[in-house]
Amino acid sequence: MNKTLFLFLMVSILFSCQKKTDTLKQDDSSHINTISVIIDDQLWNSEVGDSIRNKFATPVLGLPQEEPLFTIKQFPVKLFEGFSTGSRNMIIVKKSDKNLFEIKANEFGETQNSIHITGKSTNEILFLLEKHSAEIIKRMRETEIKANQQIITDSLQNTYKIKKKFNIDIAIPIEYEYVRRRKNFIWLKKEITSGNNSIIIYQIPYNSIRDKNAVNDIVKVRDSIGKLYIHAKSNNAKMLTEEAYFPYFSKIRWNEYNVYETKGTWEINSDFMSGPFINYAIKDKANNRILVLEGFCYAPSKQKRDLMFELESIIKTIKIPKTK
Repeated sequence: MNKTLFLFLMVSILFSCQKKTDTLKQDDSSHINTISVIIDDQLWNSEVGDSIRNKFATPVLGLPQEEPLFTIKQFPVKLFEGFSTGSRNMIIVKKSDKNLFEIKANEFGETQNSIHITGKSTNEILFLLEKHSAEIIKRMRETEIKANQQIITDSLQNTYKIKKKFNIDIAIPIEYEYVRRRKNFIWLKKEITSGNNSIIIYQIPYNSIRDKNAVNDIVKVRDSIGKLYIHAKSNNAKMLTEEAYFPYFSKIRWNEYNVYETKGTWEINSDFMSGPFINYAIKDKANNRILVLEGFCYAPSKQKRDLMFELESIIKTIKIPKTK
């Protein structure tokens, strides 16, 4: 074979393999809840890497087993150009002659966060990470919610029944089917391998949840709803909030509404079924009600972080029309 032709074929093959690898890594780093950390190995294997892992791979609250808040993919700085820029979320950490924290939107692509952290020393980098980690997490989670919602809206369920009953708009994927409808209650479910994802929507009187006793009131309400509507094969087996784990609770402001956010685990009494839930109780004063949207999953053989994140993303598409 001609030497020139042989060399051309070898270079073409190597280039093709490199491009294929880069594409695979791009796809891998663009998964939901994934961060690409661009940092040299020496820093990654130091206190800086420990700090990044402790802050961004901390266990998700409310799950029965430990799963990280974000999946972290580390790449050395020298490999930065190319595949790593395909990630929606990047943290770029370097030592430099100045201390800098900067968030750049869409620096290398659309819908992207590039977090630049440089410091004169390890301690300076650690200080910037400590100071800004909450801000970074908040921004990245918002980006991931929007990315997940974009996936969700590709093919939607007809929600006319929900709108008619509750006067809300919400984007629910077509895979979720109506399981049960009552006067003030709707349950939709999506079957997955060895389990299911569920969304329930109901409304209760405005004074049903009191600020001073909100967690207990929320648990009491959701347990009463479980007893009424969410049963296992035996009618005596009903969904309850698991008593062994006290729920995580916070008050948040969301779309101009005060909202109670509760995360915990549920169980079916007299059965071996259990799983996580996320509950949003929206104080809708204009309509004299508390509107509750809850997502829960049953997936005993699966990791549940991304299943619950899908439910959160769906719930957060809700819009309540203004009362005239």
